[in-house]
Amino acid sequence: MSEAVPAKEAAALDAADGLAAKRAGFDLDDGVVYLDGNSLGALPRGVAGRLSDVVGREWGRLRIRSWEESGWWTAPERVGDRIGGLIGAAPGQVVAGDSTSVNVFKAVVAAIRLTDTGVRDEVLVDAATFPTDGYIARSAARMTGCRIRAVDAADMAREAGPRTAVALVNHVDYRTGRLHDLPAVTAAVRAAGARTVWDLCHSAGALPVHLDAAGADFAVGCTYKYLNGGPGAPAFLYVRRALQDRFDSPLPGWNSHADPFAMDPAYAPADGAARGRVGTPEILSLLALDAALDVWDGVDLAAVRAKSLALTDFFLRCVEAYVPRGRVESVTPEAHGERGSQVSLRCAAGPAGGAGDVMAELIRRGVVGDFRRPDVLRFGFTPLYTRFADAERAARVLGEVLEGMQGR
Repeated sequence: MSEAVPAKEAAALDAADGLAAKRAGFDLDDGVVYLDGNSLGALPRGVAGRLSDVVGREWGRLRIRSWEESGWWTAPERVGDRIGGLIGAAPGQVVAGDSTSVNVFKAVVAAIRLTDTGVRDEVLVDAATFPTDGYIARSAARMTGCRIRAVDAADMAREAGPRTAVALVNHVDYRTGRLHDLPAVTAAVRAAGARTVWDLCHSAGALPVHLDAAGADFAVGCTYKYLNGGPGAPAFLYVRRALQDRFDSPLPGWNSHADPFAMDPAYAPADGAARGRVGTPEILSLLALDAALDVWDGVDLAAVRAKSLALTDFFLRCVEAYVPRGRVESVTPEAHGERGSQVSLRCAAGPAGGAGDVMAELIRRGVVGDFRRPDVLRFGFTPLYTRFADAERAARVLGEVLEGMQGR
């Protein structure tokens, strides 16, 4: 196929893109195609100025007064509610802070404590989970006298049974981009008498998530991918409102006390989402995240999802047009209902190197994705700033790289 055909289609799609204006809100270099927002989102332009004010005025001049006068103290709940609006959670159910790993620990242990562990002694874990989730779940199981059972996420609904206390599931598989059915799995696990903990790291900000509507119990996620909060940005914890008065956190820090400044040696948990707090909030990174979330003002998540699917469909068509046959195979589902916002390509080793070498050469040529061992090239599509022209260029350069490596 002539290069002009996909390029012309990309230009038409970009011209009709209702989200195109959002790209101007990010600090991007038009000479680089950035398709690694599923690892680290691009910098929103408003963040640097906000941080400068936080450092220079709120910390530099107001100092301790900023806990009250600048709203530092309530930032975890305020930012949490902004995230909640993007994951289908009504106000008062999300708190921002700590890391995803720490929040997984809180949620899994709390979910186990909500069950009769004398009977329910099993923690189901997605067999293809991000490794940290598995590590944390195993530690939580050891501490609570439970056992771990790893099952395919696609089988989670039917595997939950009378011994299951909690199911920890990734909404989107980080390797393949496979999207799992959150409402159906949640309903099946609840019908079995167990709780769900959803990891939304690869779905929050990439597609609509309806936690309240699905009746999810707990959810966690990071904010430095599709939410563009910056490296190491605070994560979030969702606790369904109906469970909050029984949410027994395994990390009862002073910030989650009902009266933190009483300095009472006896712990009394706060009401609501604040019960998910632990220690002093990470103010600089938390307020950077708050500023980053401004890019979502007025954004329709249905439009985000529609563009995500259109981008990934178009990229796959371009790969088929440009890449030598037999060199790559998509491991991302074709069905829209089973696809997140990334495309993962299994790349067969050639005479000049494997997938890692291919990604290194792509990056050298200005197409930034990432590589997952042993043979997967990942390309993340962030609808707020990724263009169809970026998808076309990435596939074209991939084809050129593979042709060149094949000919060596």
